[in-house]
Amino acid sequence: MSNRWFPLIPLAVALLAGCGVSGPATADGVANLPDPRLDPAPIRPGEQVAVFAGGCFWGVEAVFDHVRGVREAWSGYAGGAADTATYAQVSDGDTGHAESVKVVYDPAKVSYGQLLKVFFSVAHDPTQLNRQGPDVGNQYRSAIFYATPEQQQVAQAYITQLTAAHAFAAPIVTQVVPLKGFYAAEGYHQDFAAQHPDNAYIVYNDAPKVAHLKQWLPALYRPREQLVQVRLH
Repeated sequence: MSNRWFPLIPLAVALLAGCGVSGPATADGVANLPDPRLDPAPIRPGEQVAVFAGGCFWGVEAVFDHVRGVREAWSGYAGGAADTATYAQVSDGDTGHAESVKVVYDPAKVSYGQLLKVFFSVAHDPTQLNRQGPDVGNQYRSAIFYATPEQQQVAQAYITQLTAAHAFAAPIVTQVVPLKGFYAAEGYHQDFAAQHPDNAYIVYNDAPKVAHLKQWLPALYRPREQLVQVRLH
């Protein structure tokens, strides 16, 4: 079971274990990641679905909950079979699942490329292989599960663009793989960061991600109360 369940993480360790351990190569950090050069409008009209995996799904969900144009984000599992999509099984690291977040968004308000920029800038560290901060295992890998060929093309192009720009000090290890299924996590995982803002793991590892979103990508940031209003409609 992940050590994020244990609140008594020493402060120094927790601060060092969060997103961005390897660090970006640019002096001003990931605040300066470029916009994706390839970012076409989706072929199909209406709301779209994107699925990302970047370590503990609590923090990734919290970040996308604060992105303008996102209607809903769910914590869950992707990459494995339906009958192994439970937290107890996924935590063993041998189901093929990654802790993932399903994002439903309005492309008229936020593009897939912009979601990718959020994912690489603040949601996680794309240079960590089969881990993220204090969480270690295949279930915490960095992955983009594409729902359409267009998403695959945009994601791969952006990784190529970031690599060519030497945006990070270490190689990007993010997988780009087809979405074969997404399975929502247990209810107590949903909105965990919002429901438990004083949890030590959230304070030290996930709250800074939302703060970085507000600081580095203010045009994409949305306060929590605006998300609640979107859900009500």
